Amino acid sequence: THWKHGGLVGVMGYGGGVIGRYSDLQEEFPAVAEFHTCRINQPSGWFYTSQALRELCDIWDEHGSGITNMHGSTGDIVFLGCKTEELEPVFSKLTEKGWDLGGSGSDMRTPSCCVGPARCEWACYDTLNACYDITQSFRTSLQPPGFPYKSSFKFRLATTAWLVAP
Repeated sequence: THWKHGGLVGVMGYGGGVIGRYSDLQEEFPAVAEFHTCRINQPSGWFYTSQALRELCDIWDEHGSGITNMHGSTGDIVFLGCKTEELEPVFSKLTEKGWDLGGSGSDMRTPSCCVGPARCEWACYDTLNACYDITQSFRTSLQPPGFPYKSSFKFRLATTAWLVAP
């Protein structure tokens, strides 16, 4: 199936988080005539509780295809396959559980970070806190387009440990 990307589809008041996808072969494949993608803002360092994962999957099973991609190229949680009329209910339930749509399209991408000081004893700075601060500072630019196409912040810490044999 060839997909037409784009079209005006989204959540009221947000300019990002939803990538509209419509099939050119809607008559042949009506079940995927609309197969929109939702990006969900991931927690810093990609740490989840099993309860959080269950809540996300329950929401997606109820309102979408049930197909997920944990951490696509943007770092976001990716929900694949949603009909237009289910976008608002998905957003409402995610918001109720404390989740937010990620950045997509022509706005700022969702900031992401490595696990930093949570697992790395050589961490030089707190990547988790830096990512959280950037996300909160630029939150309004994640949804309504406020930056040029695909602006992004990524925090990663590269260290090298030199081992010297005795």
